[in-house]
Amino acid sequence: MTAKLILSMDGVVIKEYPLTKERTTIGRKPHNDIAIDNLAVSSEHAAVITILNDSFFEDLGSTNGSVVNGAPTQKHFLQNSDVIEIGKYKLKYLNDQPTQTSSADFEKTMVLRAPVKQAKPEDGFNQTQGGVGVAAKHESTTQFNTTAPKVDVAPTPVAVPAGQTPVAIIQILNGPNLGRELELSKNLTTLGKPGVQVAVLARRPHGYFITHVEGASFPLVNGASVGEQPHQLKDHDIIELAGVKMEFYLKT
Repeated sequence: MTAKLILSMDGVVIKEYPLTKERTTIGRKPHNDIAIDNLAVSSEHAAVITILNDSFFEDLGSTNGSVVNGAPTQKHFLQNSDVIEIGKYKLKYLNDQPTQTSSADFEKTMVLRAPVKQAKPEDGFNQTQGGVGVAAKHESTTQFNTTAPKVDVAPTPVAVPAGQTPVAIIQILNGPNLGRELELSKNLTTLGKPGVQVAVLARRPHGYFITHVEGASFPLVNGASVGEQPHQLKDHDIIELAGVKMEFYLKT
């Protein structure tokens, strides 16, 4: 069964929405995939990112917020029968397929900070907990930080089973973190700066794809906008996201 959202209000089902797109938007404006014409709903209220059998909900900085299973929520890894509440409306998530990743893969967004003028030479790369580098497998939220002490970061070799997509690397090309590398060893990696621009990099059997999640403008690949739909990345593509330029390349 294709995962779907069932929209209802006061117990009355209004419509079902199959999650056939990688990015499904929810909001008051008619251009959204799920348009809810109610003043309690922001113009672009939230989005559901669907990667293979997995779906992730994210509030896009809405005015009135979102609730999932009774708790105010910014990001949530959706499980079968979860209920999203936006104003007086409810969206029930139904999916009987086994998941392929975990909430940690989505929630630990890599925060990219744009280059800062007159940055000090010693400025470097750090994680928010204990100054641990990327090789720690993202146990805490990672930031490309312009004030933290410099930490050496070395990609950790990952054994890739035969027939699967090879591991890829993101290398920073500008700013104080020039030359820093991030290994995309997870099935799903979110990159960007919340409130400004965020994208998802998904590792699939037939390649890597970048999908816009948040922000008024879309990320750029080789100088061209990726648009709303997932964009497949090629070896040595140049990505521009949240003011940071980076190169995507496959690990050999």
